[in-house]
Amino acid sequence: MLKLREEWEQLFREVRPRLLEEIAFAAAQGDRSENAEYIYGRKKLREIDKRLRELDEKISRSTVVEGRRKDDKIYIGARIRLKKKGGGEMTVQIVGNDEIDPVSGKISKDSPLGQALMGHDPKGSIKVQTPKGAQEYSIVSVEYS
Repeated sequence: MLKLREEWEQLFREVRPRLLEEIAFAAAQGDRSENAEYIYGRKKLREIDKRLRELDEKISRSTVVEGRRKDDKIYIGARIRLKKKGGGEMTVQIVGNDEIDPVSGKISKDSPLGQALMGHDPKGSIKVQTPKGAQEYSIVSVEYS
């Protein structure tokens, strides 16, 4: 949710006001019907306003997840260290679709691995059907930060 709020703040406080100034300058140049800068600026402003409405909706529907749940299962926000059967360890964090960042290990709750982990005990192993075939992982640790 923090990432969504940061994007909203940047669009509303920085990008939108700067664009409004550009539109006002373009409008002052004369005939608006043939003024490409004015037309483009208005189009861009509509796109920004649409994105701001989308962000408002997502932020208002979001829930902050803190700490471990009482049923001691894996949920969104969990950082899980996994050991792949046959070697290799990796750490992933289950996030919502707006926060996905595979490079930093943030995977979607809707991904094959995310679905296998969601609601699972923080111990044991899981089997995941991936595009590369079936994979088996042992859960080494689960943390909530």
